[in-house]
Amino acid sequence: METVSQGVSLSLSGKSALVTGGSRGIGGEIVRLFRAAGAKVAFNYRTARRQAETLAGECGQDCLAIEQELASPQQGGELVAKAVAGFGRLDILVVNHGIWPPEDAPISSMSDSQWRRTMDVNLDSVFGLVKAATAQMKTQSRASSQPAGHIVLVSSTAGQRGEAFHADYAVTKGAIVSLTKSLSSELAPEGIYVNCVAPGWVETDMSTPALDDPARRAKIFSGIPLGRVATPREIAGPVLFLCTPLAGFISGEIFNVNGGAVLVG
Repeated sequence: METVSQGVSLSLSGKSALVTGGSRGIGGEIVRLFRAAGAKVAFNYRTARRQAETLAGECGQDCLAIEQELASPQQGGELVAKAVAGFGRLDILVVNHGIWPPEDAPISSMSDSQWRRTMDVNLDSVFGLVKAATAQMKTQSRASSQPAGHIVLVSSTAGQRGEAFHADYAVTKGAIVSLTKSLSSELAPEGIYVNCVAPGWVETDMSTPALDDPARRAKIFSGIPLGRVATPREIAGPVLFLCTPLAGFISGEIFNVNGGAVLVG
């Protein structure tokens, strides 16, 4: 039995993980925490080569940065294949990437191209990632008595309550919530845990345009009972927890990390 002095370990020793959008922001903190917990971690980037190379160097030899666009099911599958080629297996998939067009776009004038691009990146590529990762995890599990794998999808409060003038983004994040529940029902009997983390506002490059506007910042803060936005590490922590044995009876959960801004079951 562990004593208080020994502490409680959130270990991922011996696990191989893939984190999408892992070069910076929430993804970068997930990569750091997973490496600190003992996992081998592959992550993708699209344009942030310098940040990706810096992070990979910081995290050591068991950290693999992969340049990969994610805007189609095929590209999602390609990334999984590259991660498996790098480490020989895949135990954890964290789907963290996504785009949020910062300019308000009324539905009456939103361009077809914006709608299609958001669907491509935030949803279609997720299908390809989950499809390929699930197949890999099932193959590995045939020779093991351990859980076949963990999948954590990152949604948003926008997917739970909607977001005016950002219907494209909200639709994709709402679909992630539904996908989590569907996959859990399907995959839990096979030992693949599927859960979702739903952040509110977080200090990231994607949210900077909104948070740098004084009037908009004040409105955002007024809707958060804790009176501030989250740090990336405060989102990464729950993602790590959901991939450890301490979350061994959690599947299909929408884990809200929003400072009390949206209270949903």
